[in-house]
Amino acid sequence: MALNNGVQDVSAIGFSIHCKASKTFPSGFLMTAFPDDSDPFDIPAIDIASAAMGPNGDLVTWGAPTPITITINVLPDSQEDQNLAVILEANRAGKGKTRARDVITMVGQYADGSSITLSQGVMTNGMPAKSVSSDARIKTKSYSFTFQTLSQTRSN
Repeated sequence: MALNNGVQDVSAIGFSIHCKASKTFPSGFLMTAFPDDSDPFDIPAIDIASAAMGPNGDLVTWGAPTPITITINVLPDSQEDQNLAVILEANRAGKGKTRARDVITMVGQYADGSSITLSQGVMTNGMPAKSVSSDARIKTKSYSFTFQTLSQTRSN
């Protein structure tokens, strides 16, 4: 968001995520309890094309569909952590266990009014219990997801 003096304001104060899990949390829940020691909402860069050189030095390129992976970090024992832990356990495979097979949808709302929607996703990774860091602090809880679709809206 541009300020009157031409300075870009990149504040993320007020950022929130609404998460729906098709079986476990069909109505969804809001996430705002983010930690100070890790990125709350991390979307790494993805490769959208590959390239190689043929034997005569010709460049050959090709594109392939790439899933979108995100990581969400939340405060340990927060309501957000408890809800994400429920999704993790419900979808974790185990002996004698039936998996929920949740389909995940997330909508992130940014401070500038823009949003991001991630859909057709699954939880792929999470911390099943509390860990303790060497500075005697409970570690931030981390959960990863992979999505098929991403769409964004821009603020005016």
